[in-house]
Amino acid sequence: MSQPYYGSPQAPVATGDERTFGMLAHLVPLVAMVASAGLLGFVGSLVIYLVYRDRGDFVRTHAANSLNVQIMTGIILLISFPLMLVLIGFVTYPLALLVAFVLHVIGALKANKGEWWSPPLTPRFVS
Repeated sequence: MSQPYYGSPQAPVATGDERTFGMLAHLVPLVAMVASAGLLGFVGSLVIYLVYRDRGDFVRTHAANSLNVQIMTGIILLISFPLMLVLIGFVTYPLALLVAFVLHVIGALKANKGEWWSPPLTPRFVS
């Protein structure tokens, strides 16, 4: 038995727009991450994932990859806070942000080209 659906069904994203929204799935959290020292990047990824996950496989995949990068970055940042007591956290915190920055730039470039991509060293928390 199917679950009831409230509201009007979402139309699929047009083929050309899939690349744009896939790219935005990486750029929006990138800007939010830079603006908030890494603490709010996941919000952009989460919003795009929730809004566009049912409107196309390409957008869903890139939004999920972006959210996975942000979740992994958040875990590393949380671990970095107590490690700052022994000074290693001052290295791991900016390193985690740098890796997330690079992964989002690569993801945005791949999405803009219309290529499917999965970020390396990132578990799939969301699919």
